[in-house]
Amino acid sequence: MSPVPETVHPDAGPPAVVKAADLLAEAARTGSVCRPVRELFDGGGDLETAYAVQQLNVRRGLDAGRRLVGRKIGLTSPAVQRQLGVDQPDFGALFADMAVPDGGEVAAGRLLQPKVEAEVALVLGRDLPHRACTVVDVLRAVDFALPALEIVDSRIAGWDISLVDTVADNASSGLYVLGATPVPLTAVDLRAVTMTMTRGGETVSEGTGADCLGGPLNAAVWLASALAERGDPLRAGDLVLSGALGPMAPAAPGDAFEARISGLGSVRVGFQTEGSAL
Repeated sequence: MSPVPETVHPDAGPPAVVKAADLLAEAARTGSVCRPVRELFDGGGDLETAYAVQQLNVRRGLDAGRRLVGRKIGLTSPAVQRQLGVDQPDFGALFADMAVPDGGEVAAGRLLQPKVEAEVALVLGRDLPHRACTVVDVLRAVDFALPALEIVDSRIAGWDISLVDTVADNASSGLYVLGATPVPLTAVDLRAVTMTMTRGGETVSEGTGADCLGGPLNAAVWLASALAERGDPLRAGDLVLSGALGPMAPAAPGDAFEARISGLGSVRVGFQTEGSAL
């Protein structure tokens, strides 16, 4: 993943942006939720202000030695977009230390308010540098697809979030789990895939590829264009979590999730109970 361009010192910027970044970082560090950061901004803030907060904490992560490996796309569901009053998705950063092995467990207390959603992950074999990216560009660039679980989380109390809050909070990112068998795009129609996610064997989410912005490739086109416009394009080797195929489900200690996506296979994750061995 290409580093975020370093044009200013990481903590330079408007005081409210720095304060919002501090609140979110402290919540993640201490495991104690914070109030909505939109309250720090006149009129609740705007999208560019929110991305400035996100970028500040991404820069801090890089300075601390974390490795950026890709991006996640959020708000790909039209229903969720209507709920938040927006007409486009958002994105967040994925770090290597956010990965959980397929079939692995999330340690008790690692996240604050986790929820799980099933997605298609794309791994790039080529750069996507164009501001007006096309589906053809994405098709040529994607090396393979994988089934994935994104474990979203919010550092903001009670998931009381606006668009500004979720974008500032790294698009409500938590952890992610990738399936183990890569599938080339020539072997699967991502728009037509069907997804079923279970918790403890009970179905908690269903959907199709078309439920993700009309198809995961459409979501990837949007992301590639948005990042290129910001001067930080997707690069060969990057991981892209393309967006949820169905509703997210809350996770509690002791829960076990499995998602099956037709043509891609399955992926699993568990949540440890208090006192479990790490």
